[in-house]
Amino acid sequence: MLNLVLRHASPAAARALVDAGHPPLLARLLAARGATVDDLKTRLDELLPFTALLHADAAAARLADAIARGSRLLVVGDYDADGATATAVAVQGLRAFGADVDYLVPNRFEYGYGLSPEIVALAADRRPDVLITVDNGIAAHAGIEAARARGIEVLVTDHHLPGDSLPDALIVNPNQPGCPFPSKHLAGVGVMFYVLMALRAELRRRGRFDALSQPNLARLLDLVALGTVADVVRLDANNRLLVAQGLTRMRNGHARPGIQALFTAAGRRIERASAEDLGYVIGPRLNAAGRLADMSIGIECLLAEAIDAALPLARELDRLNRERREIESDMQAQALALLDGVTVADGASLTLFDPAWHQGVIGLLASRLRERHHRPVIVFADGGDGLLKGSGRAIPGLHLRDALDRVDRLAPGLILRFGGHAAAAGLTLPRARLDEFATLFEAVARDSLSAADLTRSIETDGPLAPAECTLRDAEALRDTVWGQGFPPPLFSGEFVVESQRLVGDRHLKLRLAGDGLAADAMLFFHDTPLPRRIQAAYRMEVNEWNGTRTPQFQVTHWSDACPPGTADR
Repeated sequence: MLNLVLRHASPAAARALVDAGHPPLLARLLAARGATVDDLKTRLDELLPFTALLHADAAAARLADAIARGSRLLVVGDYDADGATATAVAVQGLRAFGADVDYLVPNRFEYGYGLSPEIVALAADRRPDVLITVDNGIAAHAGIEAARARGIEVLVTDHHLPGDSLPDALIVNPNQPGCPFPSKHLAGVGVMFYVLMALRAELRRRGRFDALSQPNLARLLDLVALGTVADVVRLDANNRLLVAQGLTRMRNGHARPGIQALFTAAGRRIERASAEDLGYVIGPRLNAAGRLADMSIGIECLLAEAIDAALPLARELDRLNRERREIESDMQAQALALLDGVTVADGASLTLFDPAWHQGVIGLLASRLRERHHRPVIVFADGGDGLLKGSGRAIPGLHLRDALDRVDRLAPGLILRFGGHAAAAGLTLPRARLDEFATLFEAVARDSLSAADLTRSIETDGPLAPAECTLRDAEALRDTVWGQGFPPPLFSGEFVVESQRLVGDRHLKLRLAGDGLAADAMLFFHDTPLPRRIQAAYRMEVNEWNGTRTPQFQVTHWSDACPPGTADR
């Protein structure tokens, strides 16, 4: 049987949300996630103020001075969806303010992550006066020193956790010591958006424009929403507001051509865009460029000014994503073969390496293995020159960056570089010391995680009542912003499988009855028949077919509802 844990909602909190105009089902789900009426702000003027973000005003003054001087600005981005959207936000926003600005996102396999001295040397060919990092830079001590030696100023905008010391530069990062900004979960794209808000206020103060003629930064919110969801940062109230505003622009026909093109290439309707689309459909296509090729393809798509220019780039991103899925599938099969004969329950962690694995896909493989085995996982690929490049994913109970820091303290010099946050991290170490690392990481994981932490449980919102299984409710759930730290609704119950048939050779189309309701359902990537009675965890979605829209369940977990040795009654 499934190990189900029920979320509990305060009846008083749910009533308050109903009184504020939310449908009863949605109110119950929001209350179960601790949301109050005050947490569900939707207007842009309810965003946390940029004045609370440490050094945002100083960064704005520096940028305003640079624009006034006609300085050359160069944005140094990262190669994932957050980095790509942050780069596009920086370039478009700064150009709207009259800046001379270009961008650089080096190939991850040749130059690695962050502002390194090698990247500074590459950037110097563009003769910039100021480098602006987006989604990186908080650990770039050597790179910033190299830039200073060349007479190049550096402004760091980042959201990653800092190390023991900060580089010598002006830094805007809600996670740096002393920053009072209430939301510590801004993505890199969110930090850059906040810097632009501060810059607009500074330029307005200097008389560059007034409130009526100033650039409309809301036009960048589709990018902010995409990067925020794709980077899997915690969707606190401020991030949910940013994402909700961006989705509203998409649904109302105000998305930029590049995002429209990505929806078209993915076969999705942008007028019904959801946070799930951004996280599982659009984000992976953008990420595919950084994983397998050059993220400039994705950035150029986002910066395109016309749909005709954006569509070929979006189709190339779609092709790269299909290639990425094939590589990932092969790597997953190899990883599972490596685990044959290993009793995962005996360990508190998994550390895997294969010289044939692709650096760009090891993070995805780590995610799949974590989901399958409920263990913190670090997967390594050959980094050349006797080095391994690793990508890790954690489970609740283990802060992955802190765990790597503990390993580093136990064996100084073992890990050559590392960085990340609670749920994900990357690292580099000598290939010859892989076994030593695996042993120490296992010890740290075992010390950090309890038996309960290592037992997979599925948190659900309980059964749906028949009156809640409506198209209106399904649409309300689809249009609400769910994500990291604010999980999408997952219901549970016992059902009779009234009918089942295979569709697309890999999926089951089901008719389920139970808990007083009956509904169509899908079980994806499962091609063998289910027993007559099942216990299931499921989501309620909107199914569109031949112009008809109906609620439909998607089964995510199931087990036989009849204990072994009992008859199916």
